[in-house]
Amino acid sequence: MQALLSGESTLVVTMIVAYIAFTSWLTLKLRSRTSDQFMTASRAMPAVVVGVLMMSEFVGAKSTVGTAQEAFQSGMAAGWAVLGASLGFLLFGLLMVKKLYNSGEYTISAAIAQKYGKSTMLTVSVIMIYALLLVNVGNYVSGAAAIATALHVSLPVAMCIIAAVSTFYYVFGGLKGVAWVTILHSAFKVVGIIIIVAVAMSLTGGIAPIKAKLPAYYFSWDGKIGFTTIFAWTFGTVGAIFSTQFIVQAISSTPSAAEARKATYYAAAFCLPLGFLLALIGVAAKYLYPDMNSLYALPVFLEKMPPLASAFVTTSLVASIFVSVCTVALAIASLVVRDFYVPYWKPTPERELKMTRVFSIVIAIVPLIFVFFIPEILKLSFFTRALRLSVTMVAMMGFYLPLFASNRGATAGLIGAAVATTFWYLLGNPFGIDNMYIAAASPLVVMAIERMVMGQAPAATPQAAQPNAFVERTST
Repeated sequence: MQALLSGESTLVVTMIVAYIAFTSWLTLKLRSRTSDQFMTASRAMPAVVVGVLMMSEFVGAKSTVGTAQEAFQSGMAAGWAVLGASLGFLLFGLLMVKKLYNSGEYTISAAIAQKYGKSTMLTVSVIMIYALLLVNVGNYVSGAAAIATALHVSLPVAMCIIAAVSTFYYVFGGLKGVAWVTILHSAFKVVGIIIIVAVAMSLTGGIAPIKAKLPAYYFSWDGKIGFTTIFAWTFGTVGAIFSTQFIVQAISSTPSAAEARKATYYAAAFCLPLGFLLALIGVAAKYLYPDMNSLYALPVFLEKMPPLASAFVTTSLVASIFVSVCTVALAIASLVVRDFYVPYWKPTPERELKMTRVFSIVIAIVPLIFVFFIPEILKLSFFTRALRLSVTMVAMMGFYLPLFASNRGATAGLIGAAVATTFWYLLGNPFGIDNMYIAAASPLVVMAIERMVMGQAPAATPQAAQPNAFVERTST
């Protein structure tokens, strides 16, 4: 291990510290000063900024490092992990954006409550918080792999760095600050990925030598992954985009439903090339270093670059990490505040903003408790998407098949799906059936059984007729 204060490490540390200092200053300058700005940026964000923000949430540290890791093991087909997001954003824009935006809500749970009722809203909120906390567990681990490699610190230390810095960003920035700073983060990330690809191709001599050495499946459309898993990934990613809290919150920050839809199209376009590039990095690492730990398939190239390039790419990975953690933690905080704190404590706007920041600090600490108990990053990523897919299935039923929009059935279906999907995942997907399919089928089966056995349920109290506390306060 190199000494931390070697010339190269000093350059890396200097650039990262300078970047963090500048973006921290920028965050303070653009910080959210009201609850409205913290939660929805006062509905004034340009569509292209929101598009970048949504892309960065789905192609963050976990997907960046995780896709390269899976490609190391399974081939170029790992790129489907990101390509599915491009398809998902396109379909989201066509099918769901207008309905969610016009609900007037900024949490997925509150929007669903308009179709089902309060108990379903609270169930959705708990499941989403559970899923998103696991997302940040993966973000901490994948991000720490990059930081630990570059700075030569232990994984626990790297995770603590991630928690501390990202918490500062979103606690002060809120959605307004995070959105604008993400433009800079994302620019660094994309340029960094391009540099890694260039270095990898230089070391391998291009793609031809890799194809000649590695098994043929490394360059097939389904690799070692197989059609069933790829379909589950794509299906799950599409479903997760439809219901992920931060995506709903992001589109709520635009001035109109038309601008919100435009933002999803930008996000789809931004995701498209990244899947191929990240998979190529992982395959190149397999060709060059076949016996190393697959977790380092992307970070390993940092050590093969000139010092300045290594420092820039490391900074780009750090930027990617902070985007991922910030957006997810902000989404969790919004669910806690909108669905639990505000309805029961009815705080003043000033008190709400203060407590939101307190909750945000706690939310940053919780994933650190679980980071040492997770399996491969990409598998965890798709498990969390499976949990969110179950929410999407219930939401789609409520919006498009209101005959089945029973509060009782939806609540039971969501609980059943969360329990069944978790157990199926922990059992290792028995019989070759991916947990994604369990997440999709479980709520539909439960809702259908409830409908047949119990008959027509009493209609849920229409939440839309009652302005949410947040809108009510900020309009006065």
